Amino acid sequence: MTDDLFTDRLRLSRAVPSDLDALFAIQSDPRVWTHYPSLRHTDPAQTVEMMHRWERSWTEAGLGSWVVRRRDTDEVIGNGGCTLLGAEVWNIGYRIAGDHHGSGYATELARAGVEAARTTAPERPVIAYLVEHNHASARVAEKLGLELVHRAADAGNPDPAVVRLVYADRPLTPEQLAATLR
Repeated sequence: MTDDLFTDRLRLSRAVPSDLDALFAIQSDPRVWTHYPSLRHTDPAQTVEMMHRWERSWTEAGLGSWVVRRRDTDEVIGNGGCTLLGAEVWNIGYRIAGDHHGSGYATELARAGVEAARTTAPERPVIAYLVEHNHASARVAEKLGLELVHRAADAGNPDPAVVRLVYADRPLTPEQLAATLR
């Protein structure tokens, strides 16, 4: 998939270098990282590396994260989609600019990502992993029809009290679950 994808309100496209400033502005905004503040980008190089990971997923798996634009204004309001984890599962992810939280954009984006994953490689499960206190992300996962399949301490999180949840569209093999916990 290399062409833009359109939903009712969004244009989803592969990242290009000129998207860096808009993406860094979103990734560095503390409002976007309230549930996992240690992952907030503090240097544009982190955003560049993120964009490289997306491109690797596109190259290796035929699908990756998109830059999300509003169709009516062309404003970059986020990123997300499905990326391959450990050659085992599609991870649906979504990051929406703080000014646009609560508008349903994450769900709209995530639905497009799940549809693309099921078209690209339907044999791979679709998962969403998130921290337990991120109730908005859990609601999106549930709207997608994903079910909670794993709950445990979030290994590697600087806050040892944080719990990791994994939602999936089907039961996961041990190898598939391990890919979500790396």
